[in-house]
Amino acid sequence: MTMSAPATLALLPHPLPGCPNARIALFAMRRIGAHGLNDARAAHAVFTAFGESFRRPLMLLRGLMVDLATAASGTIAIAPCCYNRMTHAESALLTILARVEAQPDSARLLMADLLGIRAVDGVLASAAAVTMAFADEGRPLTA
Repeated sequence: MTMSAPATLALLPHPLPGCPNARIALFAMRRIGAHGLNDARAAHAVFTAFGESFRRPLMLLRGLMVDLATAASGTIAIAPCCYNRMTHAESALLTILARVEAQPDSARLLMADLLGIRAVDGVLASAAAVTMAFADEGRPLTA
């Protein structure tokens, strides 16, 4: 089933990120969100991007997804992997990952809005760990 252009823009209002590292993170988050923590395609994408150093970014992405799912007061909309646009939630999450180190107050407010709760420090720490893992391997996440 294909969506009409107005429906697509309403549900997926944001373009994909220009940063190739953010696209890797988005793909893995979409796969893990839709198919579970042990999704082979998410693992393969991270392995392909990071080579032998794939374990840390993959495990931290999995942990972030668990933290998001357990802390959220409602659902977090994710699009299927093949879609070339993003939901508001996906855009917010990638913005959080890009800002968590340099603009932590902004990232905290975005995370609180995304999760619908005030106490976001634990999930924000998970996001910071993902951001650091990507940066440590030469793949910084930018918005």
